[in-house]
Amino acid sequence: MKYLHTMVRVSSLEASLDFYCNKLGFRELSRRDNESGRFTLVFLAAEGDEHAQIELTYNWDPELYSEGRNFGHLAYRVDNIYDLCASLQRQGVAINRPPRDGRMAFIRSPDNISIELLQAGDPLPPQEPWVSMPNTGKW
Repeated sequence: MKYLHTMVRVSSLEASLDFYCNKLGFRELSRRDNESGRFTLVFLAAEGDEHAQIELTYNWDPELYSEGRNFGHLAYRVDNIYDLCASLQRQGVAINRPPRDGRMAFIRSPDNISIELLQAGDPLPPQEPWVSMPNTGKW
């Protein structure tokens, strides 16, 4: 058995691609439009980790997707959790669970998919402004 991908339904392909590609640095690997099924599939991966893919499913007919906490979250190891969180925050991404401990943070996609960011290796020493920053929402 081999892990292939995680599928998430998105309400705006444009907003989701901006989030995953422009803000998180993922790369689009492939895209398929299905005329008869009226949907688009876009496969993404973090640079250098093409085997762990996200499938964005965009249904052409508008639907409301409720936030399913039973989905859990996506998780990615990062080189410097403080630098990434600062960059994301400058781009307007809310840091729902700041990296107070230098080890873990949570953010959300435009469709409220929870994404866990984990520091590679040992946790970084705690630093401001992260240590005293409150949570901004459920993660």
